[in-house]
Amino acid sequence: MAKARARHILVSSEQACLDLKSKIEAGADFAELARQHSSCPSGRKGGDLGEFGPGMMVKPFDDAVFSGEVGKVLGPVQTQFGWHLIEVTERR
Repeated sequence: MAKARARHILVSSEQACLDLKSKIEAGADFAELARQHSSCPSGRKGGDLGEFGPGMMVKPFDDAVFSGEVGKVLGPVQTQFGWHLIEVTERR
């Protein structure tokens, strides 16, 4: 079964997500921005969600993690929790 490791930043609006993505693309540190801005408890760990398999996350998040490019910042991805930027750090 496939497994992935990912980190994310959860915010309340698509615009906030886009603003953070621009900062990351300009060289800002993903983990530091997660600590400062993410409303998910994982933000304290730089957004790290650890390892998980397909179906363990909500569908839009799961779809992005298991189809998106590893190492690239994906998003904005909307779920019932808000808007996510996702970075898949490993997939096997």
